[in-house]
Amino acid sequence: MLSGRNFETRDYEEIIAEQSFRRLEKGILNFMNETDFKRFIMILRSAGFIESTMIRSQNAINFAYIVYLILRAENVDSSTIESNVRKWFVMSILTGRYSGSPESSFDYDIKRIKEEGFSKYIAEIESAELSVAFWEAGLPQQMNTSVASSPNFKVFLAAQVYFNDKGFLSRDITVRDLITHRGDVHHLFPKNYLKGNGLQRGKYNQIANYVMMQSEINIAIGDKSPSEYFTKLLEHCNNGSAAFGAITETDEMQENFNMHCIPSGMENKMIKHYEEFLMERRKLMAKKISNYYWRL
Repeated sequence: MLSGRNFETRDYEEIIAEQSFRRLEKGILNFMNETDFKRFIMILRSAGFIESTMIRSQNAINFAYIVYLILRAENVDSSTIESNVRKWFVMSILTGRYSGSPESSFDYDIKRIKEEGFSKYIAEIESAELSVAFWEAGLPQQMNTSVASSPNFKVFLAAQVYFNDKGFLSRDITVRDLITHRGDVHHLFPKNYLKGNGLQRGKYNQIANYVMMQSEINIAIGDKSPSEYFTKLLEHCNNGSAAFGAITETDEMQENFNMHCIPSGMENKMIKHYEEFLMERRKLMAKKISNYYWRL
C-alpha cells in the first residue's frame, strides 16, 4: 500500500501511496505519544508489575498497549480503560496467549475487538479460558514448576503488590519494598533441610515453596523444619513476643500467613508432608491470583 498498490486493478496509484503514508504517519505518532505511553506504564504498575523483571512477555505488553490505544481512540472513560488493560495484560500472561505465533494472534484479536467490541470479546475469552476449572485445576497444575521466572509466579507477586501484602513474617516491610529493593525469594521448607533429606533441585526449588522474605529473617530460621520454626513462631506470639521477624500478635501472624497462602497446620509439617504442602499451596496461590484478577 505504501507503494500505491491498488489491489483491485493491480495498478500503482500515487493517491493510494499518499493516503497510506498519511495513515502510517498518524499511526506512528499516536503510538509514540509520550503521554499515552506513560499513562500505560502507570496502568501496568497499578496492576502490581512494578519492575521490568516481573514481565517476561514483551508481546503481552505490546498487545496491552494496542488495547489501550484502541480504547483511547474510542473515547472510553479512563477508569474503564485502566481496568480493561490490566485484565487483558494479566489474562494474556496467565494463558500464554502470545507465546507462539504472536503476529497471527495479534491480527485475530484486533479484528475480533473491532467486530464485537472489547467488553464482549474479553467476556467470551474469560468464559472459555478462565473458567472455574482453570482456577481450581489448570493454574495449580501450571504452577508445578521449579522455574522462579515462571510467569504465574510473577503474577502471584504482582497480586501481592496489588494487595499491599507484607513480606513473609514482616510487620512493616511490604512485598513491594522487597521487590523494589531486590529482596530475596526464600524457601518455606528450607532448601538445605530438603537437600539434607535427599531432594533434588527440581523438587526443593518449586515455586509453591517460595516466599518473599527479608534475608535476616531467613538467616534466623536457618535449616529448621517447618514443624520446628512454625511452632516457635506460634509459641512466641501466644506470649506476645517475636521469634523471627517483628510480629508479636497471633491474629497478625495468621493474617501474614494468609497473605502468603500458607496452608494450615505448618507447625506439624515435616519432610513427609512436603508434597502435600506443595499441592495445598498451589491451590491457595491460584485462588489468590483469581481474586486479584477479578478485582482488576
